[in-house]
Amino acid sequence: MLARSGLPPFDYVRATTRDEVVRLLQQDKDGVRLLMGGTDLLVRMRDGVVYPRLVVDVKYLPSMGQVTYDERTGLIVGAAVTMNRLAVHPAVRAHYPLLAESANTVASYQVRNRATLGGNLSNASPAADTAPAVLLFEAAIVLYGPNGEREVPAIGFFLGPGRTAMQTGEFMTAIRFPPPPSGAAGRYLKLGRNRAGDLAIAGVAVLGFSDHAAASDYRFRVGLASVAPVPLRPHATEALLASSSPSEETFAAAAVKAAAEASPIDDVRASAAYRRAMVHNLTLHALRDVWARLIGSC
Repeated sequence: MLARSGLPPFDYVRATTRDEVVRLLQQDKDGVRLLMGGTDLLVRMRDGVVYPRLVVDVKYLPSMGQVTYDERTGLIVGAAVTMNRLAVHPAVRAHYPLLAESANTVASYQVRNRATLGGNLSNASPAADTAPAVLLFEAAIVLYGPNGEREVPAIGFFLGPGRTAMQTGEFMTAIRFPPPPSGAAGRYLKLGRNRAGDLAIAGVAVLGFSDHAAASDYRFRVGLASVAPVPLRPHATEALLASSSPSEETFAAAAVKAAAEASPIDDVRASAAYRRAMVHNLTLHALRDVWARLIGSC
């Protein structure tokens, strides 16, 4: 399909209240699209994929563009916070560096000036770079709709490509992160067709921390992107890591397990077999890196 030279006609509303957004979504659920950064929406409109009758700008709603941190309650990121702002925010870099690292891999610098965390998650792309970090920090997605505000655990938010737990009339207002595990170290490794600006062919995030309740005295949370219908945590891999002492042998076995838990597809960017092999390699490298950071901080 050839790109079009312009956008189709549409009406624009700058929302002033959350209830106004809900009312507009309920009035015309198929003809209304919400605008935060627009890096996906405007391209889809230009290419004739979607034809909204009304675009509702929600990024100026109260708290949508705010980042707040409290050591007792954790981090709250407004859905309209841009990737570049997230990547450099002092509280995010200090307490959730894995999230900052993930945000900094999204597309190009110019796109990250517009792309938002809420948009990246709401699109429910299996390749969303920030999704693994959101899963590993066990965040909650804050939604507002006809029945008020509710929270959905990130692990239950993604239902399939382009499908989320958001119900009719709801939209994302924030992402809440609990305080991170003490002394945690993380890493996100992404493989694309070029060094910057590309969608992930495969992405692996690892978050490691000391936990004496585990047989190994450590926990390693693992997140995978672009290798299943949804961003996922391979729980069998995590269980293996919790039950066996950290070592090269354990990490090698976990990398094999993670590749087995992935369910990639063939597409124009890579074959399923290649993606599965890259899950193995990226998982092994990420585990080694995180373990080196953990023992280096002891």
